[in-house]
Amino acid sequence: MREGLRQGFEATGQVRVVGACSTGEAAIEFCFAQAAPQIILMDVALASAMNGIEAAVAIRREFPRLPVVFYSIQDDDAYYRAFLHAGILSHYAYVRKSNYLLPTLLVPLLRDAIAGRSIIDPDIEARVQQVRHFDAHAPMAWLEPIEQTVAQMIARGMTNEQIALQLGFRDKRTISRINGQIYAAWGLADSTTDEKVARTRAALIVQSGRFIEWDAAGQAFVMNERGEREAWR
Repeated sequence: MREGLRQGFEATGQVRVVGACSTGEAAIEFCFAQAAPQIILMDVALASAMNGIEAAVAIRREFPRLPVVFYSIQDDDAYYRAFLHAGILSHYAYVRKSNYLLPTLLVPLLRDAIAGRSIIDPDIEARVQQVRHFDAHAPMAWLEPIEQTVAQMIARGMTNEQIALQLGFRDKRTISRINGQIYAAWGLADSTTDEKVARTRAALIVQSGRFIEWDAAGQAFVMNERGEREAWR
């Protein structure tokens, strides 16, 4: 399909394909080895450990706001969740292959992304909102089983030593490492937030059963059913 797209794009006379990669890692290397392209058409599922959204995030870290059109037939929550976490706000499109099979249909999307406009297929947007709503009310779903257990024990006020003893860990530092993974998964690992604050916030998330975000002033927010942030009380 990659070769067919290349030929189809070039046949339009409006697009010059400067590279075609099968993995996210190869795409990143291409951008560093060559001049970054004007825009990237990125499949979401790639033949590598890194998916297309992760690859785009890595590329845009070095080339901010480099336009990307995400192209996918996948309907996996993990990809929508990765897209939400990517924080991509502009210069992009996220569309289904089945709706844009022909290169001629993709050219307007490429032009719009280059111009800074963004679009998400309505059915993809609906699924993204489903995942957002689910995650806003199911923070434990983001954790591995052992992380879920430790988070629940933190919420009961147990110390690392008590948790390690009850779970049979010989090294209490294992619990510290698991705590760090919990904080990172829930966005509590900011360098300006010390461990005691992160621990307290993690306990509040467990007890409330909802994702809670805190701003720089310490104000807490949750996502309502419309996908809007509102103050948490």
